[in-house]
Amino acid sequence: MCVLEYVLRFEMGKDLFMDLSIFATPEAWISLLTLFFLEIVLGIDNLVFIAITSDRLPEDKRHIGRKLGLAGALIMRIIFLCFASFLVHMTNPLFTLDLGFWSHGFSVRDLVLGLGGAYLIVKGIQEVRDMLRLTEVKAETCEEHKALHQIGLGQAIATIMVMDVVFSIDSVITAVGLADHLIIMIIAVIAAVLLMMVFIDAVSNFINSHPEMKILALTFIIVIGALLVIDGFGFHSGIEVMGIGGEKLMVYFAMVFAVILELIQMRYNKNLAAWNKELAEKGVQEASEN
Repeated sequence: MCVLEYVLRFEMGKDLFMDLSIFATPEAWISLLTLFFLEIVLGIDNLVFIAITSDRLPEDKRHIGRKLGLAGALIMRIIFLCFASFLVHMTNPLFTLDLGFWSHGFSVRDLVLGLGGAYLIVKGIQEVRDMLRLTEVKAETCEEHKALHQIGLGQAIATIMVMDVVFSIDSVITAVGLADHLIIMIIAVIAAVLLMMVFIDAVSNFINSHPEMKILALTFIIVIGALLVIDGFGFHSGIEVMGIGGEKLMVYFAMVFAVILELIQMRYNKNLAAWNKELAEKGVQEASEN
């Protein structure tokens, strides 16, 4: 309906997206900034997933894989927004499961979140297992492990795009509720994805070059997957802040705290190594003088 509506407007000589005079109102700018912030916050888990997935690409294809993955994610979100009226109905129950002590009506949204969350849990556990088996390290010198570790560019992009559907379904539904105009939603999504494109290489390289950070990122992916499954089965507190569930906010805060602790530990180890090196150099110098 959304696409048909705008095609008709275009054929009638009207603006494709609508009257841009809406940006003369403060409400439009408030909605735009709110949605932009929301997309950035809810896009953190997507960035982590892209970093983990792109790490399996050959080194010379990781940059283009991340950019194309985000571009595909952008297209998927815009398509979602254009069919906003359909998304609203994705929360309507298709069937109800009643076990007496627990009853829940499963909608399309619940099924997508449940399946997507289960995939993230399995994916995260597999990646942790591969790290413990040193698959990535062995892949640098062994063709057998390299074949097991690496994936193709098309597979990586398709995986990122499919998982973006899971990551973005709630944010898109929230965007529909927060803004009244499609152009505001699309601008917010485009701006957020462009910002992600600027920082995705730095984030990915940092995560993949520090094993302790990669373990934290994989833990984050597993926990987010568990939250999606729990949400899909109807278990949630009902507390939301700007469209972000209370459970997810708690996980975000916990991960931020863990990352800060890890950064402090990394800085301590660096300073300690520098001090030990300085002591060793002084010892050598004193020995040569004697």
